[in-house]
Amino acid sequence: MHHSVATVPLAVTAGMLYARAAAASTRPGPGRLFAFTPVLALLLVLPFSVPLYGARGLAAFFLVWLGEFKLLLLAFGRGPVDPALRPLPFVFTASLPVKLRQSRSQAADAAVTTAGTVALPLLSSGIKVAVMATRCTPTPPSPSTAVVMYCVLDSLLPCLAVAGRALGMEMEPQFDRPYLSASLGDFWGRRWNLVASAALRAAVHDPVRARLGAPAGVLAAFLVSGLMHEVVLYYLTFRAPTGRVTAFFALHGACVCAERWCARRCVGRARPPRVVATPLVVGFVAGTAFWLFFPAIFGDGMDDLYLAENAALASSFLDAGAWLLRLVGLGQ
Repeated sequence: MHHSVATVPLAVTAGMLYARAAAASTRPGPGRLFAFTPVLALLLVLPFSVPLYGARGLAAFFLVWLGEFKLLLLAFGRGPVDPALRPLPFVFTASLPVKLRQSRSQAADAAVTTAGTVALPLLSSGIKVAVMATRCTPTPPSPSTAVVMYCVLDSLLPCLAVAGRALGMEMEPQFDRPYLSASLGDFWGRRWNLVASAALRAAVHDPVRARLGAPAGVLAAFLVSGLMHEVVLYYLTFRAPTGRVTAFFALHGACVCAERWCARRCVGRARPPRVVATPLVVGFVAGTAFWLFFPAIFGDGMDDLYLAENAALASSFLDAGAWLLRLVGLGQ
């Protein structure tokens, strides 16, 4: 077992506890930002110690993107983390892509809803695991690649929310059925990777919008999202950015602005029904992703490396399972 399994979580916990103490003893502003400098530097370095491609990419997304953004917002007195939180919830929400529910009434409403629909998440998770299992041979990026990536994210992030509930914290959902999006604004703003959207909205969109207007805020948020994806991909592949991922997000930012402009001009007119709009939106996102986004992740043999890594991990788990069965006398 690699040492990073223990050292990275311990280092993150220590860094975030220091940030909590620094935030509690300083006022928002440059002084608090300066006090956060050691933690901001630590978050940049830690993913390099993770040896596995997929795990290193997730660590970069959690720490270098969301963790850094959350601390930068906290440095100037903005959410989603707050030094008034207890130590464990502070570390959990500052270092992972989760967000605490705003009020107990919302948590109670969510609990009632969840109690009536337990079977659906179980069925959904089973379907996602089955879909991921179909991608076990090296092949070029295809439409199934996008489906598998969504299944991976939408299976992993709810597990974090479950862990939070076990520790007494109610989390907001990370995805809201993006395959039902009726517009690009609906997809990016209300359905896909909601924690990242919230961080970009608070750190980039709202300040730029206040100074330069709504279209500039949208374009700035998408541009920063593209740049941060390039950073995460560098941690993942150790290859120089090509700019294609930034172009993907810049294109979608421009399309969201155009979509809003058309919506304002078409007030009172009939809009395409959801049965028509949703396939157009999902098709556009998928088509542009295979043109600009996925080649940066899976191109030049990277897909073979990912699949070989996953096969090795699966073999290790199978060997461990067989060893446990032999240990209890059930295997041969």
